[in-house]
Amino acid sequence: MAEQLNPTPEQAAIIEAARAGRQLVIQAGAGTGKTSTLKMVAQTVRDTTVLYIAFNKAIATEAAASFPAHAQCRTAHSLAFAAVGRDYRHRLGGPRQTARRAAELLGTTWIDLRRDLQVSPVQVARIAVETVRAFCYSADDEPKCRHVPYQTGILGEDHKNLAAAVLPYARRAWSDLRDRDGMLRFEHDHHLKMWALTRPRLDAQIVMLDEAQDSNPVVAELVKQQQDHAQLIAVGDSNQSMYEWRGARDALRGWPADECLYLSQSWRFGPVIATEANKWLAQLDTPLRLTGNPAQDSRLATLDAPRAVLCRTNAEAMRQVMTSLAAGRRVALVGGATTIRNLARAAADLQAGRRTSHPELYAFTTWAGLQEYVETEAAGRDLKPFVDLIDAHGTDAILEAAAALVEERRAQTIVSTAHKAKGREWNSVKIADDYPEPRQNGGGDPGGEGGIPRTDAMLAYVAVTRARCRLDRGGLAWIDRYAHHRQDASAQNPGGPCGRGFGTPAAAAR
Repeated sequence: MAEQLNPTPEQAAIIEAARAGRQLVIQAGAGTGKTSTLKMVAQTVRDTTVLYIAFNKAIATEAAASFPAHAQCRTAHSLAFAAVGRDYRHRLGGPRQTARRAAELLGTTWIDLRRDLQVSPVQVARIAVETVRAFCYSADDEPKCRHVPYQTGILGEDHKNLAAAVLPYARRAWSDLRDRDGMLRFEHDHHLKMWALTRPRLDAQIVMLDEAQDSNPVVAELVKQQQDHAQLIAVGDSNQSMYEWRGARDALRGWPADECLYLSQSWRFGPVIATEANKWLAQLDTPLRLTGNPAQDSRLATLDAPRAVLCRTNAEAMRQVMTSLAAGRRVALVGGATTIRNLARAAADLQAGRRTSHPELYAFTTWAGLQEYVETEAAGRDLKPFVDLIDAHGTDAILEAAAALVEERRAQTIVSTAHKAKGREWNSVKIADDYPEPRQNGGGDPGGEGGIPRTDAMLAYVAVTRARCRLDRGGLAWIDRYAHHRQDASAQNPGGPCGRGFGTPAAAAR
């Protein structure tokens, strides 16, 4: 994106509100230049100390190169390291630790949930470590049963009993991690949590939290605690809040703000793709509608050789990899193939009559048992595409395809899930066919009473807004049948996702 010289009316409204000392929420649509806007704010308040908290190190480094000198650009982890983590630096960056070694350190034993379902000491240790990780993401003061992650194939009372049995080990693990001479593998999330528990005061007059829709509660709560002495500006896009499954929460909802302002002018793509994005925004509880960049030539097209293919599931991503490889193309998979490779190897074990230690499959004794689970249990739906992929192609073909992948810089086609594509953009994007259309009710009304699930609409919105120039809607073209079923949300619900009745994007710019 070229350097923007003059603020848009929406950006000018944000700058003015920031100069007035308002506590702000900024809802910034895809490609609308939120970081550039925050930089403009920082440049305007030169007599004020500013702390910009970025989502990751790469964003913080990029921002530091362009923000004014009186603004610190940091990650929450770097702030935590300076305050607490340096005392544990000797424990950071160590070799990977096996669950077997963690089991030895924690002294875990077998957990018998029922006669045909036992959890091994190694699995108990793994779950305990994952419980501590979930606790570290939370705003809680100590590990609790609710932090114990659900295990595939362990439901209802079995999960409650498992959580109760694992919790003492998780607390033992947390005690080890707080010990400078502890033995468990120490990670950056651990010193972040330790720092947050000290209720630190951030030395800044303005604190900006970027990507607030995907903040872990531990970070969001820490920033909120600065309200007694600092002006808070939370920035993000509630319509891209997709990481609740790993403990993130949309901090923009319910944020203690005086005003909610919007960025709706996208610089990434032209009006055609903006229109496509707005079809999905219309399905969400938001007044936000994007305006495309008139200088960007964007079109809908059927693409035979797109730069990127975006899928809903890892299984479909692997299927797209195999299809592109068969066509003789060099293919990269965003995030690599480790996840699907490990699942395929675990599937091969089950098919051969062997138990597996894979975290998602260890509760099953046979491949047939897993097949039955994904067909009959609602909790198994996420695994069904993977099981179908294995049944259709076999584990050897999947492992061979994984071995044939190349780095992105060498690839002709880049395959990704929509989740992993977030924050990325490509000139041409094709949407895969694994985005299901909701079932119609008896009267033929698309989606029936429930309509399009919010999580599906958000994922689709993210997917279509990754394209700059050409978009092949593929498996999301069915949205056209829904366009007339939802009125413009800006007229229906001007409060939008801020939940405070702050008005529409247009009103915010006036």
